[in-house]
Amino acid sequence: MKSAALWGLIPHAYVLTTKGRKTGQLHSIPVALVEEDDKKWLVAPYGPVSWVLNARAAGKVTLSRGGRTHMYAVEELSTTAAGPVLKSYLAIATATKPYFEATKDSPVEAFFAEASRHPVFALSRISA
Repeated sequence: MKSAALWGLIPHAYVLTTKGRKTGQLHSIPVALVEEDDKKWLVAPYGPVSWVLNARAAGKVTLSRGGRTHMYAVEELSTTAAGPVLKSYLAIATATKPYFEATKDSPVEAFFAEASRHPVFALSRISA
């Protein structure tokens, strides 16, 4: 999956790289982004796992896709702002639905409660 995401073969898939907050080593995993117009959001479907803690500590992540790599600043969203993004995420990352109480057909308000269990980050590209 990581190489398919890296080469842009799976819709919405990227390879996320974070710097370890304790070790300083780089860690990479495939992720699915919510994308709308020029905006991108990163969702943690499995909760505050290592990459989330690393992203929070560093304030930035690297995303790779289709042979291109860019660095992004991350800003964690409020519960209200995260709700619509989580609803959109569940529609594109259906394999993660067992980790959510809300369903793709639930109203956006049902996703407000999900925000505490599934951090969402707005991404802003950092110029090199």
